[in-house]
Amino acid sequence: MELALLRTLMDKDFHDNHKGIRCPNSIFSKDGRKVKATIDSAITTYGRSVTPVEVEALFFSKNPTLTTAQKGSFQSIFDKVDQEAIMGADIAGDVLSDMFRQLVGEEVANLGFEYVNGEHLSLEPLRAILENYNEDFTPNLSVDWADIELDSLLTKCDLEAQWTFNLPTLARKVEGVNGGHLIMIGARPETGKTSSHASFIAGPKGFAEQGAQCVVLCNEEAVHRVASRYLNASTGMTLNQIRDNPSAAMTKYQRIKDNVKFIDATGKDMAWVESVVKSYTPDVVILDMGDKFARLNGAAREDMMLKANAIYARDIAKQYGCAMFYMSQLSAEAEGKVTLNLSMMEGSKTGKASEADLMLLIAKNPAIGDDDTMEDPMRHINIVKNKLTGWHGKVTCMLDGRIARYGV
Repeated sequence: MELALLRTLMDKDFHDNHKGIRCPNSIFSKDGRKVKATIDSAITTYGRSVTPVEVEALFFSKNPTLTTAQKGSFQSIFDKVDQEAIMGADIAGDVLSDMFRQLVGEEVANLGFEYVNGEHLSLEPLRAILENYNEDFTPNLSVDWADIELDSLLTKCDLEAQWTFNLPTLARKVEGVNGGHLIMIGARPETGKTSSHASFIAGPKGFAEQGAQCVVLCNEEAVHRVASRYLNASTGMTLNQIRDNPSAAMTKYQRIKDNVKFIDATGKDMAWVESVVKSYTPDVVILDMGDKFARLNGAAREDMMLKANAIYARDIAKQYGCAMFYMSQLSAEAEGKVTLNLSMMEGSKTGKASEADLMLLIAKNPAIGDDDTMEDPMRHINIVKNKLTGWHGKVTCMLDGRIARYGV
């Protein structure tokens, strides 16, 4: 292996790409280092690739005091090097990296035994190894650089709204979402969180009708209650109307039924979510509710746990190319308010928000006086974070809670 590397280093292009810290002398044997020093000197002096014969001539001319035994030993080395073929640059580079790591590993291991045997009383020997080899350590790394050609960037930007929102006031500000996006939707209880994703997916011209394969993971309300809202949104009928005219309801429901799947996710964690996404490759995933998939896993505080949960959700979206909707409660600070901000997220004021590509916070008008018999159907969608189009502000719409549809 060493001889093949020495022969490969005689090629100027490979030598220039692996000189100095990329090919430290310490990975070679004592005699190999002397041959490598001659190769380094020859290529630096003459500025071209050299042959084994040329390196041999230079070596012996610069070492006239060698004994007969030493001359014989080095002659044998040069004869063997001359028989070696030049290795491919990619393989030779990986071999150099592996050899150096092995060398450092052996020295550290030997030092470890000396520590066990009580031969050292301080960390100075270990520190010396780190200082000696830190700059020479060659990582074995292959990087796939991103394609930033103009056509590629334009094509990918055009796909940013693969699934468009069916709510006109929202679509004018944020056209839609795509695989890899993490979308957080937050609201106070009884505001219309579940109806929001039911409307976006199952309503007229929603994600399901556009052809998206959607998976709804329910860990708060019973699956049948969530699914019934999708039935309302897809048919535009109340449950009583559906009971009175099931055939008409079924005709309308067929538009989206095959594109929406529901799973009871009670007690499940984000690792289980990843397994579902990996197995069924959906286009859109609804986490209802997102925070309930979080697990402490060593986190010291709830906000750290929720941030880690949001990071995991985002990673799933990016790795498997799905749009991930993360439903969340808002804190009591948002109660009765129309203008909301991302610090009102329950349990995590910044951590969860930092991971979202799009954050929609839904508010309703506060009740006037003591009259709560008629709830105002007006809803205000606060776009408090928007990496997709950059627009921030508030859009107004109407919620028909009887049929779980948002409209204008």
